[in-house]
Amino acid sequence: MKTLSELSVLMVEPSKTQAKIITNELKDAGIEHIEYVTTGTEAYQHMKQKHCDLTISAMYLSDMSCIDLVQRIRSDDDLMDIAYILISSETHKEMLEPVRQAGVTALLPKPFEASQFRRALYNSLDYLEPDAIHLENVIVEDLEVLIVDDSTFARKQIIRVLSEMGIEHFSEADSGASAIPLIEAKFFDLIVTDYHMPDVDGQALTDYIRNESNQKSVPLLMVTSEGDQSVLTTVQQSGVSAICNKPFEVNGVRTAIERLLAEF
Repeated sequence: MKTLSELSVLMVEPSKTQAKIITNELKDAGIEHIEYVTTGTEAYQHMKQKHCDLTISAMYLSDMSCIDLVQRIRSDDDLMDIAYILISSETHKEMLEPVRQAGVTALLPKPFEASQFRRALYNSLDYLEPDAIHLENVIVEDLEVLIVDDSTFARKQIIRVLSEMGIEHFSEADSGASAIPLIEAKFFDLIVTDYHMPDVDGQALTDYIRNESNQKSVPLLMVTSEGDQSVLTTVQQSGVSAICNKPFEVNGVRTAIERLLAEF
């Protein structure tokens, strides 16, 4: 298992002042392997030529946005495992939602608190090397899991993390509507779903599973960027077993899965 001091970090930051602030925080955390570029193109070329564990970037770069860079990384089989922290002063939900869906591992405000930064670093470690799921009387390798999300990047990210935790069998659906026939055709040990999806959203899918499907008691984990607590309360009352934020904390997802499957 890597430690913080062993992380190699690539910083993508056009502001020298912000780069200095982040560098100081990294060094305070014991990280010394830090390289620095200013554009998305330089970052991508650097990652292709030289290994890094973690990329930290601003939202807006001179040649592309963070969304473009994250999507390029997540689409590249050689780079998709890199952890990614976005630090941004952007607050508009419509701008941040594509970033969450693209597969960042942490999203921090600008300015950020040292405790927030350190937590994001530890979550990056967990993302790189997740601990295995431990369950008594359950063979984790035999679990059948359905991932429902309209974002290809989000599905790839959760499957990558759960695979590292020991799960081997996955089915995928890109919407609630396409998940329904899968649920009717096959029994699952766990369903992981997003909330925001076209046609049949996460709540509608939950209502269907709990009231109409042939596996009404299946554990249902929602990983979502939805921040409206009243919406989340309604979803939970509909029968979601647990809710995790997107970007998700790896330990939180593992703990939720262990609890849900132990209770099932």
